[in-house]
Amino acid sequence: MPDQFAKAKAAADHIRSLHVAKPTLGIILGSGLGNFASQVEDATTIPYAEIPGWPLSTVAGHSGKLVLGTIGGVAVAVMQGRVHAYEGYPMSEVVFPTRVLALLGCTGLIVTNAAGGINKSFGQGGLVCISDHINLTGTNAALGPNEPRFAANPSAGQRFFDMSSAYSANFRALAHAEAAKQNIPLPDGVYLAVLGPSYETPAEIRAFRTLGADLVGMSTVHEVIVARHMGLEVLGLSLVTNMAAGVLDEVINHEEVMEIGRRVEAQFTSLVKALIPQVAATL
Repeated sequence: MPDQFAKAKAAADHIRSLHVAKPTLGIILGSGLGNFASQVEDATTIPYAEIPGWPLSTVAGHSGKLVLGTIGGVAVAVMQGRVHAYEGYPMSEVVFPTRVLALLGCTGLIVTNAAGGINKSFGQGGLVCISDHINLTGTNAALGPNEPRFAANPSAGQRFFDMSSAYSANFRALAHAEAAKQNIPLPDGVYLAVLGPSYETPAEIRAFRTLGADLVGMSTVHEVIVARHMGLEVLGLSLVTNMAAGVLDEVINHEEVMEIGRRVEAQFTSLVKALIPQVAATL
């Protein structure tokens, strides 16, 4: 098995050679949300293809660039797109960028995604604060030899690590307060992850609703798992780009996902931009 730590360190070292400032907050942008990276000031933009070992996205809406700089005076590293296991990548590759963010110095992570709405009270184009997740992908990103060198603090990096607070209660409280201030509805929701790439069947959605899921998607949970393994605090935000199969009598397609992302861009940008300095102040 290749030395994942050495591989991630090589990527981090290369990034530092191009941008010396140490980021404190990592941001992963999901489908249709990549334009948020334009908010980064004094930006250094590095295509994923130029970073040693960094996996390349093959999905529309994931442009594949790492943007480093500041937002609201906070040093950030913004991922404009991610890779998914359904693209054929092993899980170690899917979470490789998250590992690199921690090695760069990030101690907090804002992870975003486009999701299907299972909870019938959610509407298309709405934002949801992830309160917890259900991993039904059939695997776990922490598989394999444990690597404590990834730990961002002495209490992290353990073989068996706690996931009872996967999504920071402090971050979520800040998100709810800021959303209320901006008059943006932001309900809590449980995100359920499947492997993909096919969308779910109506029967699967009924089963997921019974399990307590409010949202369904094909990303995020493994990034959060390794972030918590490394000791990073996490805020998760979902954009409900479509209602899941069987909720509405409509065909689901990726183009709709992208269009909803573009439509909600201003609201999403306003909320996250205001949150960044508040979240960073707690780290």
